[in-house]
Amino acid sequence: MRCLHCLTEFFPEFWQDSVGFMKSPLAWPSPERKFTSAASFSMKTATCPRCLGAHIGLSHNTSSGSEVQPFRWVYPQGGAFPPAPPQVPAVIANDYREANQVLPISPKASAALARRCLQSILASHGYKGRDLVRQIETVLAETDTSKALPTALRENIDAIRNFGNFSAHPITDQTSLQIVEVEPGEAEWCLQLLLDVFDHYYVAPTKAAEKRAALAAKLAAAGKPPMKSAEEGLAKEVDGSEGLKLSDADE
Repeated sequence: MRCLHCLTEFFPEFWQDSVGFMKSPLAWPSPERKFTSAASFSMKTATCPRCLGAHIGLSHNTSSGSEVQPFRWVYPQGGAFPPAPPQVPAVIANDYREANQVLPISPKASAALARRCLQSILASHGYKGRDLVRQIETVLAETDTSKALPTALRENIDAIRNFGNFSAHPITDQTSLQIVEVEPGEAEWCLQLLLDVFDHYYVAPTKAAEKRAALAAKLAAAGKPPMKSAEEGLAKEVDGSEGLKLSDADE
């Protein structure tokens, strides 16, 4: 399993016991209120050997052994995916965190929050559209090589359009949190995709800017002229080629 504290994979040693009530209610109704069963829950715990983080999970079964509520970890309240990088805007990071946390409880709700994250990211980078599918089509049609997505990310984001019920429901700005059915694994795909999108739009540019700033500081400390930007270098190449054409014409 993956530790919900430090996200390290480990082989757990479980401790399991039953948990009941000493006082009323001595019986617990099923979620559908169809029957009442013995009021006992099965508690399972595990400890991460790396960070020593505790995990507590509960399940509810009837006295005959049939499942009423499936097992899930109730502590800590964290998701199986890493937190959003600090470079991600707070509004988007909050939606991602909630999508991560709610994944074990409701994949449909998790996917809805993840879709809203993706819509916000694409819209903030200039990719508008009346729904998410149109936004994805716009970003895939980008012709500016400096803005175009890497091939792997293009293929992954394109897969969103082909998910079972996503394309059948127009996820607009007004219905971005619409709850639609998802196939197994689709909500997890959305969260992993968001991590890749975070890296492309927020993390990588920030790291590149920090490296350029560090290099500029070293050049300044050594008394050397600052490095030229990409735009300045391109302008110099254009000027040089035009100058060459003029001299050829003079000859």
